[in-house]
Amino acid sequence: MGNSKYIRWFEEITIGDVPLVGGKNASIGEMYRELTKEGIRIPNGFAVTADAYWHVLEESGTLDELKKTLEGLDTEDVQDLSERGKKARSIILDAGIPDDLWEEIKEAYDKLSEQYGTVDTDVAVRSSATAEDLPNASFAGQQETYLNISGYHSLKDACSRCFASLFTDRAISYRVNNNFDHFKVGLSVGVMKMVRSDLASSGVMFTIDTESGFEDVVFITAAYGLGENIVQGLVNPDEYYVFKPTLKDDNRPIINKTLGEKAIKMIYGRGDSRVLTRNVEVPEAERKSFCINDEEILQLARYAVTIEDHYSGKNQKRSPMDIEWAKDGETGELFIVQARPETVQSQRKKNILENYILDERSSVIVKGRSVGSKIASGKVRVIEDVSRLSSFKAGEVLVADTTTPDWEPVMKRAAAIITNKGGRTCHAAIVSRELGIPAVVGATDATEKLETGMEVTLSCAEGDVGKVYEGALDFHTESVDLTEIENAKTEVMMNLGNPEEAFGLSMIPNDGIGLARLEFIISSYIRIHPMALVHPEKVDDESVLEQIEELTKGYESKEDYFVEKLAFGVGTIAAAFHPKPVVVRMSDFKSNEYESLLGGKYFEFEENNPMLGFRGASRYYDERYREGFALECRAMKRVREEMGLSNLILMIPFCRRIEEAEKVLAEMKKHGLERGKNDLQIYVMCEIPSNILLIDEFSKYFDGFSIGSNDLTQLTLGVDRDSEILAEAFDERDEAVKKIVAMAIKGAKKNGKHSGLCGQAPSDFPEFAEFLVRQGIDSISLNPDSVMEIVPRIKKTEEEMEKNDCLSIDL
Repeated sequence: MGNSKYIRWFEEITIGDVPLVGGKNASIGEMYRELTKEGIRIPNGFAVTADAYWHVLEESGTLDELKKTLEGLDTEDVQDLSERGKKARSIILDAGIPDDLWEEIKEAYDKLSEQYGTVDTDVAVRSSATAEDLPNASFAGQQETYLNISGYHSLKDACSRCFASLFTDRAISYRVNNNFDHFKVGLSVGVMKMVRSDLASSGVMFTIDTESGFEDVVFITAAYGLGENIVQGLVNPDEYYVFKPTLKDDNRPIINKTLGEKAIKMIYGRGDSRVLTRNVEVPEAERKSFCINDEEILQLARYAVTIEDHYSGKNQKRSPMDIEWAKDGETGELFIVQARPETVQSQRKKNILENYILDERSSVIVKGRSVGSKIASGKVRVIEDVSRLSSFKAGEVLVADTTTPDWEPVMKRAAAIITNKGGRTCHAAIVSRELGIPAVVGATDATEKLETGMEVTLSCAEGDVGKVYEGALDFHTESVDLTEIENAKTEVMMNLGNPEEAFGLSMIPNDGIGLARLEFIISSYIRIHPMALVHPEKVDDESVLEQIEELTKGYESKEDYFVEKLAFGVGTIAAAFHPKPVVVRMSDFKSNEYESLLGGKYFEFEENNPMLGFRGASRYYDERYREGFALECRAMKRVREEMGLSNLILMIPFCRRIEEAEKVLAEMKKHGLERGKNDLQIYVMCEIPSNILLIDEFSKYFDGFSIGSNDLTQLTLGVDRDSEILAEAFDERDEAVKKIVAMAIKGAKKNGKHSGLCGQAPSDFPEFAEFLVRQGIDSISLNPDSVMEIVPRIKKTEEEMEKNDCLSIDL
């Protein structure tokens, strides 16, 4: 677009221009050139090249002075780093912008203003270093960005400050730690039309799960206003997960949404004020609402997948991306404003599985969002502001309201990091991942509840929620080389209840999920008795009603709350293991367990023996629970049809009689879950002797049998499985139990049905797993922590059977 010496418009830039315009500008130029035609909206703009930066130094003769300023620098000395960085920045600011360079910048700015039909159009002025956004070093947040810049004076000042920001304390320290020569790195300035997200929302998204490295999701964060608050960790944003493989056709695979606090938002400054941006409080009603709708979530995910596909090119290996987006409040349009390679999970060795295991527990002081999956302990150091950083000692647990790039020189010396504010894409989270240390962000009141000198243990090894325990607790690690695990012919599946563990556990060699329990999702995430959501008028306890109102806020109906929460939990598990089968057991609470849910006492009755009472299939068609079961069915239908996760297999627990099977299947069909339609398979738990004695009859109604060894042992031996007195008599290895299990496997085979076992026995007793293999079972579902131990035993048993040409041992 002209013969400028120091200006390149986005349409003139490709990803190969990093040495000229830096990583950030090269990426935005590449996308503007190649992806706007794919329907992705990107604001136009131009880059002031790195040649301009060197021109500034040459014209002012300041290069030697800069070099002298940084001679003998010790980045471990925070005070020395601060003084030298300040002096280096002053040298560049004093150098100013040479006249010939400024004329080119002004001309380009005028053209951009003309394109957008305004005088002195508002722009973002962003630094773009020539050694950033590399696959193994992100340099994220090392240099400055200036928003809502308008007019010549502000633009010139912002450009000069961007050049100077090559020598922020954190940028100097980062280059030293990553072995980059300060004077072989240049800086380009990007000038991009502002997106009026101050009137709407903005955020960050990754085409990979930032904690587990699971590659099949887009992870999106969102908050009101300009995006700096999310990057700086000043807000706890909304979070959304979208499943990539089914993000096509008419599927809507939003598999999870978490409402963030979003207490403040960054907007434009007032009128002629020199304050270009400012933070204001978000009204309560907006805080309780998601800041983008489902259509926008899906659109952003499609943008993300298109960008990832483009950068992956023809390579088989994916190139996960870290992307910034913004919604224009005037037009309602979504824009991409930056994209860079993801630099942590994409570089991790996928064949080594490292598990951190907490060996003891104590009281939990604070909770937040976990970053990483490690555990660490140490003494707390509460840092109120950046001026106190020099007090921090290596190996301490850094506790702060939030962190900024200025904190990085001490963050790398921390055992762990805890912040009051921020989501999993905030500065503290990004740096912690890159440094490989655990962090808990968005802990709200960490600086109040934690005091300097306290011993704490921070655990990110227990799922999505990071916990800070009192005291230094014992923990250990286990590393497994996944390449050494040979697949068995018998399908080895896993038992799973907690959706937060699904992405991480999917890395373990497996053949899917043999038992996903709804009970954990209902008790931990929903917490309300489903019938109390259908008939809240029957609940007359005001405190219970208040809790129900608080939990269901933001939902059009209380029933929708149950359906969505349950669908998200199950959908996350089904997505994590897709396209492998995921067998989900419909609810199997006993009446006393249902009663413990909010509002439960109004819908349950006291039973002398709940274990053998109103549970499982008998509830689903009974008037006392039929409407609750309808909600479960709606959630499962949403997972299979709306999310497109047709690998979901449904399973009916504790189905006593053939007549009961007929009634349950009729009830499911009424709610859109018809066996065989859309390839829907329905299994039954094989846990009552009647299931085995009448296995030919049950086979007419179900596609598979999953042996529940706990209940089957209880009912075969007549032993209460919860009785301490009879604990010795409860043993799945009893000959009677083994004989009835063998009958179940044989009966399933005879009828051409799948046979599996999802009870505790094979996880606790490897010899029981060997017995199942010898009986010719199709699948064994184990607890995740038992898989690595049991698979070699299964493999060895199979080899022995082949050697002896033996299919089974008759009992």
